[in-house]
Amino acid sequence: MKVNRIALAGNPNTGKSTLFNTLTGLKQHTGNWSGKTVSHAEGTYKYQGQEYLFIDLPGTYSLFSNSTDEEVARDYIVFEKPDVTLVVVDGTSMERNLNLALQVLEMADHVIICINLIDEAEKKGIVIDEEKLSSKLGVPVVKISARNKRGIDTLLNTIARLLKGDIQTKPYRLTYRAEIEEQINQLEPIVSELIGDGYPSRWIALRLLDGDEALLKKLHEQIKSNGSEVKPYEFGTIIHS
Repeated sequence: MKVNRIALAGNPNTGKSTLFNTLTGLKQHTGNWSGKTVSHAEGTYKYQGQEYLFIDLPGTYSLFSNSTDEEVARDYIVFEKPDVTLVVVDGTSMERNLNLALQVLEMADHVIICINLIDEAEKKGIVIDEEKLSSKLGVPVVKISARNKRGIDTLLNTIARLLKGDIQTKPYRLTYRAEIEEQINQLEPIVSELIGDGYPSRWIALRLLDGDEALLKKLHEQIKSNGSEVKPYEFGTIIHS
């Protein structure tokens, strides 16, 4: 039986780990990410005859390689390619939390936005139109309260439908200034040629334009493990050409 890998991403204090614990219960184990001191937790859950492996990524505010936590979360989404990335956001602080969600949408296609703490949001008079938000973002949006187990069945059903192909996504991608978009358009096909179409070439082009040295190193490691002869300086040559 295929085990479907579901990555949980989100800001700290969004209830992401509470959701992870609600779903996996005692069927989980912890350790450290390979070569890192950052804690790693994963656990299993069966739903409609399918087995899910939930991976609780480190809580981060961004995915820009500013910390080990950010690198771990980013690298898992981009290079390990989970079947679904579940972005957990705080329903009482949507504007701040959606910054990370928009970054994930640039990196992956199979994404679900999970609005947690919806009970607290409602107490504060916050009204969230998940259907309108889903239409804007191009991915499913589900409201839950992990602590009270509200909306969990809807969330699991949405994951199952996305995995089956019953839900098609078209993630929203930010449009940048004209000069940046021109550079992306020039760089993206070269990136695709060098590393193949299995990676988010537009996002990688953006990070290369930012001079993300940590990503350059990771790309070299990944490509080398796949038997390619591409060297880090080749990316540098592209950026500065």
